[in-house]
Amino acid sequence: MRIIRIIAQIAILYIFYYVGVFFVEITKLPLPASVIGLILLALCLQMKWVKVEYIREGAGFLLAFMTLFFIPPIVGIIDYPELLSLEGILLMVTIFISTLFVILFTSKLSEKIEQKELKLKEKKEGEERVVESNHLHP
Repeated sequence: MRIIRIIAQIAILYIFYYVGVFFVEITKLPLPASVIGLILLALCLQMKWVKVEYIREGAGFLLAFMTLFFIPPIVGIIDYPELLSLEGILLMVTIFISTLFVILFTSKLSEKIEQKELKLKEKKEGEERVVESNHLHP
């Protein structure tokens, strides 16, 4: 009976995740669906719409296995100790700065493209108005 209860509680947590997925797809928010689902779960717990007892054992089960998800990165760092040296720190800083550069460049480029598209759209609409007004007044 306890296993069925844990499975049902994990299913409730998955429902919140999939509601987050649905919400992100509808609103096009630039946030992970899991974060939205977590926020919705926190709100429902705060408003007492969902009781903690409904998810306690399922969440505890998932938390018990959470460390398994962190083992691969830790093993990777142990295999490459140079990542913890000065050179590794410089590598991380370089990656961070280059990522910021790419994000900024992409955003500026997309802004310029959007501005050009808006100008073309306004120009087409202006031409259509001129054509329509010529048809109304010979």
